[in-house]
Amino acid sequence: MSPRRNYRRDEPSRSDPGPARHEFVEGDFRVRHLTGETSTKTYRCPGCEQEIKPGVPHVVAWPLEGHGDESDRRHWHTSCWRSRHQRGPTSARW
Repeated sequence: MSPRRNYRRDEPSRSDPGPARHEFVEGDFRVRHLTGETSTKTYRCPGCEQEIKPGVPHVVAWPLEGHGDESDRRHWHTSCWRSRHQRGPTSARW
């Protein structure tokens, strides 16, 4: 009997980053998950009022209605975005 032959599955190349954008609609928001690799600025999370430093993975969300320009975008910690419905409103400190 011959030994079993293992066939390689067609897997995407690790050097292929895949699609540049992963956007989806969640409720009334368009949402993009960022790895933080391309972040160069510090943002303030509206969920906890803490800073999101460059290089930290996070979520960018903006309303479906309106222009969707940079002034409408909000950068959230991923955990803050997931729990945004469970916390009360925060007071803006800036």
